[in-house]
Order: sequence, then structure tokens, then C-alpha cells
Amino acid sequence: WLAEEADGAVVDWTDVDERAADAGFSRADREALAELGARFERPYPPLLGMRVRLDDDVEFSFAPGQYATVTFDGHPRPYSIASSPTADHVEFCVRRVPGGTLTSDIFQSLDAGDAVTVRGPNGEMVLDDPSDRDVAFIATGTGVAPFKSMIDYLYETDRHVVDGHERDVWLFLGAAYEDDLAYREAFRASDREHDGFHFVPTLTRERHLTDWAGETEYVQRVLLEYVADDAVDASALPEALRDAASADPVLDVDARIDPGNVDVYACGVTAMVEQLVDATRAVGVPDDRTQFEGFG
Repeated sequence: WLAEEADGAVVDWTDVDERAADAGFSRADREALAELGARFERPYPPLLGMRVRLDDDVEFSFAPGQYATVTFDGHPRPYSIASSPTADHVEFCVRRVPGGTLTSDIFQSLDAGDAVTVRGPNGEMVLDDPSDRDVAFIATGTGVAPFKSMIDYLYETDRHVVDGHERDVWLFLGAAYEDDLAYREAFRASDREHDGFHFVPTLTRERHLTDWAGETEYVQRVLLEYVADDAVDASALPEALRDAASADPVLDVDARIDPGNVDVYACGVTAMVEQLVDATRAVGVPDDRTQFEGFG
């Protein structure tokens, strides 16, 4: 019956839930149906890469990790810069927000060749100078945009190698579904190309749609799975994260994170960032080697 309703593109999800309950569906199955309902109703596509080329007489210098304010049709909005400073353009990753003033205009009205105003750059979460420490980037959703800039810049300028040693560079990226993973194919290509780059996506709802075999926990929990076993005192972690420290990683990565030898950057929803701050402190990452930025 759901297929028949969906064919008309009008589904009463409350009725679907009631009929599922009457049919004996478990609570977990009904929650999965509700998640699929939210997925079915959301606007498509959910992400947009907006590439801006500047006039020849305009200089726009920025550090990897900074953001700029984009104005289109009179509506300004700050966006992290996703492109490397070495690129010949400035790129932003935009998530479609239902009812959002600027994102609606961008997705529905902005065409190639239209003019936008870009002001900036701003922001203090920037890539540190090269060191012999490894790097771990943790993001949810479009919070990965500044890290795309940082990662590209690291490899384009050989900052991933210090004194002949290749640093391990980790990217933990959390989302609901696979098509919510911004730049996923670029990150997968970097994972194949560079021995020291480790892309660890985690999807909390994709299993309801496909046969996803990767990580499925929240990103702050997944991070702990890849920390060296002898470096974690589970009793020091927040209670909500203790069991994650003993969980086995899903991906076969021949490397682990040493909390005493890593720079950590995190950007995403504030709830994730707050838990991550607690976790990194508990496992021994010094405060002066961490940079965090939360939103939402």
C-alpha cells in the first residue's frame, strides 16, 4: 500500500505509522519507516557545490579553514570555503534548508554566470604549521567544507610530509545518508592515492536504504574506535562514550590515532562538537592541539 501512495507522491505518514502498528511492526521498524518518510519528503538535491570565479582585478587571499560571506539577491550568509588557496576559484558547499531564504534562492534561482558578492575572509580555525604530529579532522554534514580546503592544501603543498616522514591524516565524516556526504568521491580518491590518508565515513540511516557495510555510529563514537587501544582509559570518558572505546573498527585501516601525537580539528553540529571535546580531553589530546567549531 505504501508503494501505491508513494506513486502519487502524497503519503500520509501518520496513517502509514498507524497501519504499520496494526500490522504488528516492531517499534524499531516503525522508527525506520518514519526516517524513510523524512527522507522521502525532503527537497532534492540536498547539497550544492557553488564555485565562484573572481574578476581578474580582484585579490582574495585566505587561509585553509576560513569562511566568507556570500550575498545573492540581497541575502547574505556565511559559508566555509571548501576550495584550497591554491585553486583558481573559491568554492562553497551549500546544504539545502527547506524554507531557507538564501539556500532556496541558490538552489532554485542561481544560474551559471550570475553574480554574487563575496566578502571576507574571516575565521580563526585555520590549519596549523606543519609538524611531526598526525592530523584528525572530524565533521558532520557541511562542517567538512573547511576540512576539504585544509586536506587539499596539505597534499598540494606537501605539508603531509615532515622531515621525510608521512603524517597520518584522518577524516571522520558523519551524515544520515550516503548522498549527504559532501565530496565523498574526492575523499575516496585521496584515500586510494595516499597511504597516510584515511577516510572514515559513518552513516546513521543509510542501512534503511541500501546494504551499507561501513560505520553506522555517531562520528564522535567512531573516532574512539580508531584510537590506539593502550591510549584509552574508558573510565575517564563521558558515560555515553565509554562502550565506544572498546568497539572494533568496521574499516580495515592499518593505523591508529595516538592522542599524544595528533592535531584535532572538528566542525559540525554543536552537540557532536561538545561530546568530542570531552572525549579528546579524556583520552589525552592537549587543549592547544585542538580546534573546534560548532553550529546548529
